[in-house]
Amino acid sequence: MTSFSFEQIGTIHSPYKEKFAVPRQPGLIEDGGGELHLHAPYNQPEAVRGLEDFSHLWVMFIFHQTMEGGWRPTVRPPRLGGNTRTGVFATRSTFRPNPLGMSLVELKGIRCQGQNVILQLGSLDLVDGTPVVDIKPYLPFAESHPDARAGFAQHAPDSGMPVEFLPQAEIQLAEHAGQYPHLRRFITQVLGQDPRPAYRKGEAADRDYAVRLLEFNVRWRVTGSLNQVLSLDKD
Repeated sequence: MTSFSFEQIGTIHSPYKEKFAVPRQPGLIEDGGGELHLHAPYNQPEAVRGLEDFSHLWVMFIFHQTMEGGWRPTVRPPRLGGNTRTGVFATRSTFRPNPLGMSLVELKGIRCQGQNVILQLGSLDLVDGTPVVDIKPYLPFAESHPDARAGFAQHAPDSGMPVEFLPQAEIQLAEHAGQYPHLRRFITQVLGQDPRPAYRKGEAADRDYAVRLLEFNVRWRVTGSLNQVLSLDKD
């Protein structure tokens, strides 16, 4: 068999500090944008010349947090409830023969400051620190097929799980409103996707969860079909 090696060209900076609660696909969370910082020797303005004329990019990256787990011929997609096994090549599972992923993201701008070349990106589905191995411009005429079939993922996942903020969380939201004016909306959209593991979604008992978003450790409780945000403590 032939082996290949790749150079990391950059790193993703994202509000998602762990893979738990990362959206299943980009574009689902309005305020979930981030940045791609290019590394030397790829951090040259010439390397991104003309890229500003494209609205969206394909970002090719490494599933660095799960790559040591190896690949699996079948996986259990969350969209199928976490119980039905499907061939790995019929999914976007992280447990692949090669830990490569791709994500279509909006390009909001490019900053070139000294030795830094930074791509400002729209809504992400990538964890903070994700290694990037390539980027390519998105071509609508060739890559947009409205009538295409997408198996079990034809439509966007439900994002309507209600979220309420309890008194302590409301106080903390107010404390950080100046620096994070959209924090309520961001947390509401993330938790509205119901990020729990698929096998937990049918549980009747109340259960507490926590996730690191931006600089906060967000704690919430699932009560029936409602998410109650308990607190958001700054790291």
